[in-house]
Amino acid sequence: MKCPSLSPVFLVLTAISLSPLVGTGAPKIKLEPVYKGIAIEKPVSLQVPGDGTNRRFLVEQTGKIRILPADEGGSEATVFLDMTKSMAVEKDFEEGLLGLAFHPRYKENGLFYVTFSRQGPKRVVLAEFSVSKTDPNLADPASERILLEVQKPEWNHNSGNVFFGPKDGMLYLCVGDGGLKNGVHQLSQKLTSWCGKVLRLDVDTRTASLPYGIPSDNPFVQTPNACPEIWAFGFRNPWGAAIDPETGLFYLADVGQDLYEEINLVEKGGNYGWNFREASHPFTTRDAMMAALGQKSEPPKEAVFIDPIHEYNRADGLSITGGFIYRGKAIPDLAGHFLYGDWRFGNLWALQYDPATKAVVNHQIEKPADPATPTTQPTGFFPDENGEALVLDWRGAIHRIVAAE
Repeated sequence: MKCPSLSPVFLVLTAISLSPLVGTGAPKIKLEPVYKGIAIEKPVSLQVPGDGTNRRFLVEQTGKIRILPADEGGSEATVFLDMTKSMAVEKDFEEGLLGLAFHPRYKENGLFYVTFSRQGPKRVVLAEFSVSKTDPNLADPASERILLEVQKPEWNHNSGNVFFGPKDGMLYLCVGDGGLKNGVHQLSQKLTSWCGKVLRLDVDTRTASLPYGIPSDNPFVQTPNACPEIWAFGFRNPWGAAIDPETGLFYLADVGQDLYEEINLVEKGGNYGWNFREASHPFTTRDAMMAALGQKSEPPKEAVFIDPIHEYNRADGLSITGGFIYRGKAIPDLAGHFLYGDWRFGNLWALQYDPATKAVVNHQIEKPADPATPTTQPTGFFPDENGEALVLDWRGAIHRIVAAE
C-alpha cells in the first residue's frame, strides 16, 4: 500500500540500528483481535463522529465505509457509503478510498469528507457528503460536492489522510509527492503544486469562486503564484498524521524510499526536505538523477529544512504508519505517546516527545518473533470513542491495544 523502494544498502543496515534514543521500561501491551466475525478488506481508517452515538466507521480502501457493531464480537457491519463504482482505480495497492473526516458539528449538519482516487486525469479527490435525511446509518451518495482535485502524474504516493484540527476547526489534507520514485517529478518543493504538501482549508466559508475558504493565516496566502491552501511542504508520502488536542503538536509520519522512515512535527510554512533529503540525511540518489535530467542538484540558498524528531532505518522496517496521540485511561503508561508502527515488519512503537527539551523517548511495544509473519501489518492507529487504541491490519483485521498483565 505504501511500501518504499528497496535499496541494496538494506542488506548492510539490517545489521545496524541508527534509531534515536530508545527508552527503557517500555509500556507492556498486547494485541487483542476484535471483530473476528466480520470480513474486512484493506482497512485504512476508523473514525468516531462527535455526535454522541459512539458509532465506529471503518474505511475500506476497496470502496466501502461501514459502521461496525457496538459488540466487538458481532458479525454484521452496516454499509454507510459504497463508492466502489464511483471512484476509479488503476493500481489497488495505493489507490482507492483513502480517508474520512466528520465535520466537528456533524451532529447538527450531517457533513463528512472523503478522499479517494479517480482517473482521466489521474487525481486524488476531496469531496463533501451529507448523511441521509431519513436514516442516520446511511450516507446520501447524491450529496457529493467536490471540494478539491489533486492531479497526479502516477498511481502511487497519494496519501489522502484527512482530519479536522481539534482547536482551529480547519480541515487538513495530506497529499503525496505525485508518485513513481526518487521524487522525479520534483513537486514536493514547488509551491505551485499541491503534491507533497499538507493543505489547510476552511470548509465553512468560501473564498471567491472556490468551493471552500482559504484561511487568512495560511502561510503562503501572500506569496505570488503559490497555492494558498498549503500549510507545510517537502513530504514524500505522509501516512498517519494527527494533532494532539492537549498540546497542539502536529505529528506526521512520512514514508521513506531507500534508507529511512521519519516522524515530523509539522510547523506552519515548514519545509521538510524531500527530495533534497530523506529524513535528516541527504537523499543519496538525487545527484545522479538531477545530472541525468541536466539540472542542478543543490537546494536554493534560501531553503531551510526542518529535521524530523525521529527516524528509523531498514533494520526496523520498510514503511512507516502513524499514528495518533494516546489520551485514553486504560494504559496510563502510554499517555501522551504518539503510537505508530511499520507496515512491513509489524514493529509497533510509542514515542514521547518533550517540546521543552526536544527530547524523544521511543518505546518498542510490539516486536514480532518473525517479521515475515507479524501479528499486524498496521495501516493505521485510531482512538475509539473512549480514546483507547485500535490498530488496523492491512490483511483484513483489527486489533485493540491493551495492557499486558
